[in-house]
Amino acid sequence: MGPDYRRPAFETASSYKEQTDWKPSEPNDVMSRGPWWNIFKDEELAALEAKVEVSNENVKAAAAAFDQARALVAQARAGLWPTVSASVGEQRGAAGAGQAGTTVAGVVVSGGSGTRTTVSAGVSGNWTLDIWGQIRRTVESDRASAQASAAALAAATLSAQSELAIDYFALRAQDQLQRILDDIVVAEQQSLKITESRYHFGVAAKADVVNAQTQLLNSQAQQINAKIQRGILEHAVAVLIGQQPAAFSLAPAALRVDVPTVPAGVPSTLLERRPDVAEAERKMAAANAQIGVAKAAYFPNLSLSGSDEYTHDAFSRLIEVPNRVWSIGPQLAETLFDGGLRRAQVAQARAAYDANVATYRQTVLAGFQQVEDEIVTLRVLEQQAAVEEAAVAAAREAEKLTLNQYKAGTVPYSSVITAQTTRLNSEETALSVFSNRLQASVTLIEALGGGWKEGDLPP
Repeated sequence: MGPDYRRPAFETASSYKEQTDWKPSEPNDVMSRGPWWNIFKDEELAALEAKVEVSNENVKAAAAAFDQARALVAQARAGLWPTVSASVGEQRGAAGAGQAGTTVAGVVVSGGSGTRTTVSAGVSGNWTLDIWGQIRRTVESDRASAQASAAALAAATLSAQSELAIDYFALRAQDQLQRILDDIVVAEQQSLKITESRYHFGVAAKADVVNAQTQLLNSQAQQINAKIQRGILEHAVAVLIGQQPAAFSLAPAALRVDVPTVPAGVPSTLLERRPDVAEAERKMAAANAQIGVAKAAYFPNLSLSGSDEYTHDAFSRLIEVPNRVWSIGPQLAETLFDGGLRRAQVAQARAAYDANVATYRQTVLAGFQQVEDEIVTLRVLEQQAAVEEAAVAAAREAEKLTLNQYKAGTVPYSSVITAQTTRLNSEETALSVFSNRLQASVTLIEALGGGWKEGDLPP
């Protein structure tokens, strides 16, 4: 009963709008050669990513949910087969003096006040015939739900892995920021010495010394404050790999100098590459099967039942033909009036299917949006990075020239402070742009499914 499932059509564009004039750095098949994080060629990141799948608690929860869904499929399949049970019992009973023909466990006990022991043994069976396909539709629904759980597991794993990569690169950016601030502090310490020397020889005002000291202290405060964000990111990485923050640490290391990027392909392939899209599609299939389950309730249930039992007052003489009682036969049951219950259940199942269709389409649209967002982010940030690198080079040169002019006495110390501040701001902005590019690269990989494909679902 009910409609056979067909995946709703979804018309896709021929290409992504934002990938015009944007060229990825990696080949088309890069994510089919192994784990997606290998494109970054970072051994420490690869070692951390390998721990996510086995140690992340959210991934473990998703894996347990998948195991539960598989067990539900086995439970539903069991309904296709008959149930057989066996029993052995012993009862002791008595009839009052004024009663006659009292039956105890199927054996007539004559009147009297004596007691009697009755032994019984037998088997019974019942088989509900799935004429209208109610059980088969239930199995179909549970199987699709199990596949949805498998897709949810893949999505949870990919999400945790991408979050780890983003936090890892953000932490390395903090290491780079620490080096920038260390260089700034060293440069300002040198400027302070120059200013104090000029003041000692009477060619600089006391205010220049105070300004140099203030500038140095501000930079030292930033140098200390930068450790907060690094600590937070290190703690986040620890939790993602299932470790306590107290037992985990990452030594400072240099930030990579390039940003690997993967091709987005064509939009039509996205429907088979994102686990969240597969999850929504499988939920839609499960809801469709539930329509058949609800419609089958309109028709009568046919079941076969039988039993074979022996009853006697002595166990040694139990299995004899005179003590045998057996029965077998079909039973047809139909609900004649339910106040519109079954009609409402069918309407509910259809509405649930429509809701899942809308959710599926929205998931696909959100996937297209995420890919477009990350492509435009990478394309624009790549252009901005070139400008920021030039700005950093100019700011460093300006700082050097301004300091030389101050030594020569041609500019006030306020010009040195301005040049140093400009250099620090330029370096921080360039680092932020580079860090954002790395994070956008990871997010694009996640948006494209991280190398996952629909064929990875269990059959």
